[in-house]
Amino acid sequence: MKLSADALLPVARHVVFAAYRDHLLDLLPYLPNVRGIDLGSSVQRGSVTEKVNVWHGGGEIPAVARAVISESMLSWTDHARWDEQAFVCDWRVETHAFTEAVQCEGRHTFVEQGAGTRLETRGTLTIDATKVRAVPRILAPKVGRLIEEFLAAKIQPNLVEVTKGLAQYLARPG
Repeated sequence: MKLSADALLPVARHVVFAAYRDHLLDLLPYLPNVRGIDLGSSVQRGSVTEKVNVWHGGGEIPAVARAVISESMLSWTDHARWDEQAFVCDWRVETHAFTEAVQCEGRHTFVEQGAGTRLETRGTLTIDATKVRAVPRILAPKVGRLIEEFLAAKIQPNLVEVTKGLAQYLARPG
């Protein structure tokens, strides 16, 4: 399933790029569906920075639902490769639940647009339900599509929320 989100930010491309890459924790107050981010490794080689961070979602999930949903179902590891020369970030998400069944990856492209920046996010989400033990093989294709549609309906708005949060962060005084 394709994932896509675009945002226009009235800030120079290098500022938007650096803020997203280097100030992730500062975005948390603007991300209602993210409870926390654990900063992991960061390795810089020339103009490329590779980062690994663990995200904890679930900001708006009712307490009753949290009793059923495990922490691992709401967390994921983000592997990101930030190329400052090309102004792109290639990312791959590793879910903490059903890791072997979920593939999610994509790219953020930071495009100059006048005095501002258009942030284009493109990605794919694929669920292989045959790798989930509880799903009968005969139902796996249908269940996989249903799960993809459900997750895409959750991920798509979150991609937009991150760019909105980034815009709010960059618009703050000081």
